[in-house]
Amino acid sequence: MTDGPVLVRHDGSVAHVVLNRPAARNALNLAMCHRLREVFEDLDSDGDVRVVLLSANGPAFCAGADLKERHGHDAAWVRRRRLASFAAYETIERCAKPVVALVRGPVVGSGGEIAMSCDFIIAGDDTTFRFPEPHRGTVGATQRLQRVIGRGRAKELLFTARVMDVREAAAVGLVARVVPADDLLAEGARTAETIASAPPLSIGLTKQAVDLGSETDLGNGIRIEMAAIERCLADGGTNLDRRPPDVRNGQGLPARPANDQLYSGQKGPSTPSLDGARGGDQ
Repeated sequence: MTDGPVLVRHDGSVAHVVLNRPAARNALNLAMCHRLREVFEDLDSDGDVRVVLLSANGPAFCAGADLKERHGHDAAWVRRRRLASFAAYETIERCAKPVVALVRGPVVGSGGEIAMSCDFIIAGDDTTFRFPEPHRGTVGATQRLQRVIGRGRAKELLFTARVMDVREAAAVGLVARVVPADDLLAEGARTAETIASAPPLSIGLTKQAVDLGSETDLGNGIRIEMAAIERCLADGGTNLDRRPPDVRNGQGLPARPANDQLYSGQKGPSTPSLDGARGGDQ
């Protein structure tokens, strides 16, 4: 596809997803929400894809929600539009393949939600972040942002709507790596090549173990890792199965050993059940 709000191209085992509304600074509109969801659902089930790179055309990654789009629509439409954006973020977040955001220029509001829905962010040195939702009379970025940079820092950015430069973003963990803006796509390609060179099963299980482990305590997190290790060993570590087993809701986890020293130091008399834990919820 060469036109539309989101472009997709494949380069071997790497999929490139590109936000494509440069004239609107890639502001998120309803069509882009629907297309992002559709694209990531397709990529998630595509056995030939091992890594996804998410970038944008133009000098801005995403200027936030397209506020002009709301003119002339009623409250019900605005709510449907909001739910469509949440669905798009969640679909990116739940993709079983590693998803790397390549950002440069302004990353505002919804743009930050898109980037934070990816596994990590590589940023050009001209990148800035801003979360102005409260100053626009609405609420947003209250959940992912605090999970990435901490509650206090998230409140400060949301309450003040100030611009965070890329060096600060890297220092607080919002950005994994900063590169010269002109080298961003090349660095992304090198990173994707490195990830794609690893056995896809172990990469997929590693992503799942990190995501699920972040939702529970250390004891259950170790159980999740043990299950992943056992699956890799069973397949010799090189199985080309693109999708790891679903161990959500405790399925496929090894039983917790009685009095195992790995679990000493946990709070409370026992480790809570994983029932209801969901990978990727942020």
